[in-house]
Amino acid sequence: MLETVFGPVPSRRLGRSLGVNNIPPKHCTYSCVYCQLGRTDHLTVNRRRFYDWDFIVREVVNKANRVGLSHIDYVTFVPDGEPTLDVFLGKEIREIKKKLPVRVAVITNGSLLWMDDVRSDLQEADWVSVKVDAVTEDIYRRVDRPHPSLRLPAVRGGIEEFSRAYNGVLVTETMLVAGVNDSVSEIEGIARFVEKLNPAKAYIAVPTRPPAEAWAIPPSEKVVLMAYQIFEEYLGNRVELLLGAEGGDFVIDPVKPIESILGIISVHPIRKNVLTRLLADKGLDPNEVIGGLIGSGEVAVVEFEGEEFLVRRLPGRKDLSSR
Repeated sequence: MLETVFGPVPSRRLGRSLGVNNIPPKHCTYSCVYCQLGRTDHLTVNRRRFYDWDFIVREVVNKANRVGLSHIDYVTFVPDGEPTLDVFLGKEIREIKKKLPVRVAVITNGSLLWMDDVRSDLQEADWVSVKVDAVTEDIYRRVDRPHPSLRLPAVRGGIEEFSRAYNGVLVTETMLVAGVNDSVSEIEGIARFVEKLNPAKAYIAVPTRPPAEAWAIPPSEKVVLMAYQIFEEYLGNRVELLLGAEGGDFVIDPVKPIESILGIISVHPIRKNVLTRLLADKGLDPNEVIGGLIGSGEVAVVEFEGEEFLVRRLPGRKDLSSR
């Protein structure tokens, strides 16, 4: 039988996350071109029972007791499909919180938030992540490949309505795919829309695992940096990159400078002159450290608006060209 509870696993966003797989593969409202699970087998918008709600709750409680609550920061609904298709989602969240002193997170594509019952269910969670990959209908259909009945204005309206009423921590995630949703105009539109949601964090991600479609690769490092800068104009320091490795605080460990820098730039591109100063302050040779990073192939130097930035190299990209 499919494992319904897994982990805890380390998460930059959620700390130690005990995962809940409340949807069997692969029932989803989308068939995203970048999905690491492949194409959707059961494209649907109909909420229904997949498992008995008490079975899910019992599995979570049993696993939490085995691993110990001190090792769990969040219980996270992050299934092999869209979690809000589970008609028992709200009840499962409520019952888990009744039985365990834990915070509950849900990672959703937000496609069903136009439904009153879905918004009500997600109100039970402490932390919710919603996907915002596009703001124009044609690009939405190219990147997320939604169920034919879904329309982007309704999806966006539902996400906005939820954001106004939600009392927990709301974050957004935008996955950029080269040549699909990475134009300046689309990224600016996404950033403007995300600003209206007032999220605690706005994450920008790229495909880092084998996608459903082989052509769904990350944009160039320069495009990712451009997206970061645009989002930062609208959202300030609430923007972070999700480029693979787990990030850390903006601190250089003099014992492990390479690891520290890689952790930083996986989240925040860093100006070369700023990094030079930080390394010198730690008594390290900036030329040696930066040269080693570039030579390792894990870091790219990208010029943007007259300044040089260090950016994490992206899988599947051999060039640093921009359009």
